[in-house]
Amino acid sequence: MARRPAAGNRLPVSLQSGGPPVRTFRSRRGISVDRSLFPGAAGSHGRRRGSPVFVLYPIRNRATMVKRQTTYTPKPDHISRRWLLVDAADLPLGRLASRLAPLLAGKHKPTYAPHMDGGDFVVVVNAEKVVVTSTNSQNKIYYRHSGYPGGLKEESFESLIERRPEAVIERAVRGMLPKTKLGRRMIRKLKVYTGPDHPHKAQSPEVLDLAIRKVSF
Repeated sequence: MARRPAAGNRLPVSLQSGGPPVRTFRSRRGISVDRSLFPGAAGSHGRRRGSPVFVLYPIRNRATMVKRQTTYTPKPDHISRRWLLVDAADLPLGRLASRLAPLLAGKHKPTYAPHMDGGDFVVVVNAEKVVVTSTNSQNKIYYRHSGYPGGLKEESFESLIERRPEAVIERAVRGMLPKTKLGRRMIRKLKVYTGPDHPHKAQSPEVLDLAIRKVSF
């Protein structure tokens, strides 16, 4: 069986050098030409005069083929999680949360993939000593709802930091993570405690300096 000629040798006479100029355009299936210029072209039965028809074979040149982009997905064996220790004493709440969220998501790693949880465990101590600047301690309000009509409750920063200091950092970091099941898995790796002690000494967490300027009043 004879081989089919190459793509460059299958052009009609009118499209080869020396023929009359033909208005053409390329598409995924080949080159489309005007039927009015080729009234006897194959596949033109039942079409109106002047409607475009495909008269050439698809372009199969390797040089024109583009490699398909694939999504990088790290294997579970390639994901390594560390334990990090952060001291929140005299650190601004917003800057602290903006540094902790990428650590939980794993954006600081070369194996980062936005659809996978590849972050590290982060232990935060001295949560009661985190600070906010200006008058945010009085103006910052936290809202929650019980789900019943009229169940909207509000609480100031001063009240929440005195009643439950861990919730201040947890809510700030949770707001910077995806609002999906993936984000809920990431926030579980955040361990916040009051005081300098924590129950994760068996994991030997590494002390991490976030290079954030402390606030002094």
